[in-house]
Amino acid sequence: MSAPVREQLVSRIAEHARRHGLDRVRVLLHGGEPLLAGPRVIADFTTAVRRAVQGTGTEVDFALQTNGVLLTEALLDLLLELDVQVGVSLDGYAEAHDRHRRGPGSGAGKGSHARVTAALALLGGARYRPLFGGLLCTIDPANDPVRTFDALAAHRPPAADFLLPHGTWDHPPTGGGGDGALYGAWLCAVHDRWRAAGRPMRVRLFESIDSLSRYGGGSSSEVLGTVPAAAVAIETDGTVAWTESLNAVAEGAAHTGGTIFSHSFDALLGLDSAPEDGVGSLCRRCRECPLVQVCGGGLRAHRFGRGRGFANPSVYCKDISALIRHITSSRDQ
Repeated sequence: MSAPVREQLVSRIAEHARRHGLDRVRVLLHGGEPLLAGPRVIADFTTAVRRAVQGTGTEVDFALQTNGVLLTEALLDLLLELDVQVGVSLDGYAEAHDRHRRGPGSGAGKGSHARVTAALALLGGARYRPLFGGLLCTIDPANDPVRTFDALAAHRPPAADFLLPHGTWDHPPTGGGGDGALYGAWLCAVHDRWRAAGRPMRVRLFESIDSLSRYGGGSSSEVLGTVPAAAVAIETDGTVAWTESLNAVAEGAAHTGGTIFSHSFDALLGLDSAPEDGVGSLCRRCRECPLVQVCGGGLRAHRFGRGRGFANPSVYCKDISALIRHITSSRDQ
């Protein structure tokens, strides 16, 4: 992200905070790999945002999501000084992680598990542990769910998120989705291990299902709930996207049609591309489902296809339904 784009983004964040009297704003540095921007850019940007909201009463929480291979003591010292939380992507034990997360090189490249776990050893130490935001694990049903959970829990993260691979009805996820419930069974096994281990870290997906099924309201997981997500993504050129998951539908499907140069964040909500939210925006099958107040129809991108646009249940409908029923029945035992 070039300096002019960063400067305009700082201005838009401050404008939005002032206009709405926000107590808190969360800025997530994402990618690709955000650490490729370099320490100078990260320091300049975070400092500029906090300076821009001074006097508004708004606190700014910064976090970044990284694959971990560039984390060093020097960089962690800087992030500690800047108060930037760090989330790391880890797909479990070495074989599981290295199946997809490989570096450049001859052939398929060398796996990154050893470098990531070395970085997590630093991040989990006493000095840097206050920065540790959690782990993000992309689900692959080929990986053993219990071994995957145990590998994550070994790093004592404060939280862990499990990410369903993006897919649609036209391009379903590998090895599951649609008529099966392979991902649901995988998540049920992880849930049971999590409970048996005494819930050693937060798992937003499991906690959100439990909370929504008990009390309703909002969800801390974007996969669930009927309350719209309060976030947009800013691309490196200043283009604004609703959510990167919509790119699973088609190239550019996530774009709002606006940029931070042409639109304020409020103005973006008036664009025709603004996604519909709530139960009323779902297909009839979802609206009539007894689980709809918990699952919310699933992630919008996962509902696309079959020549009906987004007027479908999620391609993970059976997986999410199985997990909801499993968690609620486990709670009652």
